[in-house]
Amino acid sequence: MKRISEITKRDILDLFQNGIEIDEWFETKKVTYPYFGRMNELDFLKRLYDLKSMRSLDSRFQDAESDIWQHTVNNDDYPSCWVFEDERFQLKNGSDEKYLKFICEIFHPAVRFEKGYWKEFLAEVNILLQNDGYELYPAAKISSRDVYGWRIFQPEENSIFIPYSQRNLKAIKEKRISLSIKRNARNQIYQLLEKYNDIYQKTDETGFSYNVSISEEVFNDLRQFYTPKCYNDQKQYVETSSLQDFVYHSSPFCVMDTIEFFVKHSCSNEFEAQLNAILKLNDLDLKLDNGKIVSTFDNHIKKSTLVLIEEAGLKELLQEAIQYYDEGNLKIAVEKLWDAFERLKTYYSPTLDKKKSINRIICDMSNNKEPYKMMFEKEFHELTAIGNNFRIRHHETTKTDIEDNRHYDYFYKRCLSLISVAIQYLNIG
Repeated sequence: MKRISEITKRDILDLFQNGIEIDEWFETKKVTYPYFGRMNELDFLKRLYDLKSMRSLDSRFQDAESDIWQHTVNNDDYPSCWVFEDERFQLKNGSDEKYLKFICEIFHPAVRFEKGYWKEFLAEVNILLQNDGYELYPAAKISSRDVYGWRIFQPEENSIFIPYSQRNLKAIKEKRISLSIKRNARNQIYQLLEKYNDIYQKTDETGFSYNVSISEEVFNDLRQFYTPKCYNDQKQYVETSSLQDFVYHSSPFCVMDTIEFFVKHSCSNEFEAQLNAILKLNDLDLKLDNGKIVSTFDNHIKKSTLVLIEEAGLKELLQEAIQYYDEGNLKIAVEKLWDAFERLKTYYSPTLDKKKSINRIICDMSNNKEPYKMMFEKEFHELTAIGNNFRIRHHETTKTDIEDNRHYDYFYKRCLSLISVAIQYLNIG
């Protein structure tokens, strides 16, 4: 796929060649950051490419590794950021997937210079990529440091964050989602929120500066959706601005809202891990994931698994399916997932036709062991039959209608189970 324009690639190249301007201590200054971080160019490129198998542009050398060593280490006569325009690396005219993999590696914890301006460059790169429909995001962690992957950029509608209780309002009313938080767990959640309830300075439209706590900001956010209330000592449900009273004596769904809005305003990298430890300790089948409370029971693809997919079309369909499922739109979620299933079958095309592509996926999944091969072949066949016999896609009017949302849920989870395993075996070289 080629969504990333030559304009965006030119602007990203310009960032690493010429630097960016940042505001620091009441002045604007230009700062630079090398794309290879704390490494030298040769070692950085060897993380991504088999340089010994690539051709040399210098007739004196047999391969790209010797060529690059000569011109970046021995003589250092290649121009700055030469790799972005070197055709061998397919960054200028290659696929989006190759380009994004390269950009993600720039911000890998083993590469980046932690004391340098990598965060500022990451933010600028993301702004440019979002114009073409992609973004970098924390997909995993190594030694408590974020490892970045890429995904299809999905801006939130109207840029308004919808909290847990409102995202799941229909399911809560239909009692498809139930939640109970014991007193001890509420106390642990409150103590954690209070630990990170920092006070910082804001400036209003007139230029007046004032102090505000994170909890005050959280209550302002909550009021966009409902009036924060809790039970008082007389068992009356009354309005409150007390973080402690709200966490101890409000609906458990409102507690989840409080956590999500708290994350929006907190700068702590440890908050998510500590909150999830509390949820697990108290046997709550929920976790905080990238700023949102999600169920650990639902069968979703992990971020660290999704990042393995280097085919943008497949990744986009899976992201959309997961988003629609989270929003309770099971019909569209299943349709998107079956489209992803069909796209998965052609993952190795045009090198292989569809049938051979499926066979390769199954052989990899089964490690060429016959019992597993037979099992996965049967599952591919049966899921294909479901797509052929039931009205998965809304425009297919001659197939069996799906009238029960619980059947959609079954189809979704069954198909996702196969896909989530299959993508872990895809060749990402």
